[in-house]
Amino acid sequence: MRLGLILGTRPEIIKMCPIIRECIKLNLNYFVIHTGQHYSYEMDRVFFEQLELPDPDYNLDAGSGTHGEQTGKMLVGIEKVLMIEKPDIIFVQGDTNTVAAGTLAAVKLGIKVGHVEAGLRSYDKSMPEEVNRILSDHLSDYLFVPTQEARSNLLKEGIDENKIFLTYNTITDSVYQNIEVAKKKSNILDKLNLEPNEYFLVTAHRQENVDVEDRIVGIISGLSLVASYFSTPILFPMHPRTLKRIQEFNLELPESVQIIEPLGFLDFLNLEANAKLIITDSGGLQEESCILNIPCVTLRDNTERPETLEVGSNMLASTTPSCILECVNTMLSKENEWTNPFGDGTSSKQILSIVRRELS
Repeated sequence: MRLGLILGTRPEIIKMCPIIRECIKLNLNYFVIHTGQHYSYEMDRVFFEQLELPDPDYNLDAGSGTHGEQTGKMLVGIEKVLMIEKPDIIFVQGDTNTVAAGTLAAVKLGIKVGHVEAGLRSYDKSMPEEVNRILSDHLSDYLFVPTQEARSNLLKEGIDENKIFLTYNTITDSVYQNIEVAKKKSNILDKLNLEPNEYFLVTAHRQENVDVEDRIVGIISGLSLVASYFSTPILFPMHPRTLKRIQEFNLELPESVQIIEPLGFLDFLNLEANAKLIITDSGGLQEESCILNIPCVTLRDNTERPETLEVGSNMLASTTPSCILECVNTMLSKENEWTNPFGDGTSSKQILSIVRRELS
């Protein structure tokens, strides 16, 4: 059996990492295609190095562009590789343009598709991620869902239950595998002169937030309120897209918000694990904060991770400044006593076991 793994962004590398490690452990015949959707060293190369993963077998260097341009470049490149490699199945993860391109290329060549982290729904089709995940879910042969709610979403849409497998989430595998490594290898807190549980960690990168001036202004104003109210340092590793928009809109952040460049996974994981609270618009960070037992406030109107709301690890604040402050205050007043709904760290083993059984 020949397996292909297609990835292209930081979250995909992190969440595919346990599957790659399990392939190596089982001595499976596999290859990796990196589309280059994330293409800077800080957002890409450093993750392979720090996670001690083999270099990708193919790097398509798709780079940036409109959604159509980027997806088109990746579709052409992936198709060429798949025609050479002829895998029995390819894996895609999540909801990126890489996922859409990988799924389409494989299906049109008659290659089976396994969608890792299938079934998530925000029910907001203005989000490119929602379109990508729906497309992949309805074309995939094997849908590996992270929660019961994700499974229910797929059944409601008429997807055959025999294609759906509850394996929980590989992010739990990745966090469990790497948290101790991060504590040993990362000195990021000392480097930034931070004390554990004495800072807020912020990220924002989603198109619907940072490309809309009113929303990014709301986020910055909300951070100003939080900084004034709590007198707590705020650390903001800034995505290149976010920095570009802040410069274009001629915006300024308060002095108490420390902007740094994007970090490698181990440094960032260490920052997450020691933060007092996380403020983000990232889906992955909603999960990671929940697993690490760190309260989270999400800068969005909706989430495809409703389990975090249900267990109490997360609140939706949108981008209204007063609401951001209120949610931060509420989360800090609660006890961090929720149960992790994303599995026990064996998702990658379950996924490969299912595929080996189904394709044998």
